[in-house]
Amino acid sequence: TPSVAGQRNPDRQGRGTSHPPDQLTMSAQNNFTIKKVSFSRLAEFENCAWATKLKLIDRVPEPERPLPPGKTEHANDRGSRIHDECEKFVRGQGPLPREAKEFAQHFDALKGHFDAGRASLEGEWGFTVDWEPCDYNAPEVWLRVKADAVVWLSKKRAVVIDYKTGRKFGNEIKHAEQVQLYAMAVMIRCPDVEVIDVELWYLDQDELTHAQKPTTKWIRHLKPFDARFKRMSTAKTFKPAANKISCRWCPYREGICPHAVI
Repeated sequence: TPSVAGQRNPDRQGRGTSHPPDQLTMSAQNNFTIKKVSFSRLAEFENCAWATKLKLIDRVPEPERPLPPGKTEHANDRGSRIHDECEKFVRGQGPLPREAKEFAQHFDALKGHFDAGRASLEGEWGFTVDWEPCDYNAPEVWLRVKADAVVWLSKKRAVVIDYKTGRKFGNEIKHAEQVQLYAMAVMIRCPDVEVIDVELWYLDQDELTHAQKPTTKWIRHLKPFDARFKRMSTAKTFKPAANKISCRWCPYREGICPHAVI
């Protein structure tokens, strides 16, 4: 499937605005158990609330992990390396990593948009508890969002792109929800945008998935996301998942978590 980011349009991207913090917003956030949220933190919390407690509240450091047999790097380290190398390529600072060679045409198109000022990379976007845009490191920031790439095809149409390494099978729902959140972030920050495309570039599978919706449909995801993030932020009890699936990749599973199922 060709990436719609390969299309060309001379219009430049819209820009979001930042607002001063509201005292009621800050007061509500001060009562939160978990004051800063993100999609990755939400996924961890919904996988096992106890692990989130260990990490964010108790601040238990993650132990060093031995490399899997026959591997030279952990899966998350490999993913970070590939993402960094892809970003450097689009910025004109290095070659495209071999793991992304099958996507060379798409990355060339993305680089063209970036060179023309129509794309942002690793944009650090912050939102208050009321979903108002703010700086990523502002005192009132509650939700943090960082998309791999956003392309503005026109003032009214944007494309959100997220690179994926590792398995697609079994992760489809999580990945779809992630780009739903990113689409809403674009919609809130750039109110002139009317249509948003989302693309997942599965580099290891040489597969691209694409969806397009008007902002009137993306907005439907706001209330469910708000409820999930607020449930995490206001949690007072943290129940361990305690099952083999949830515990499989948990850094605390051996010797730290008393509830771990190995």
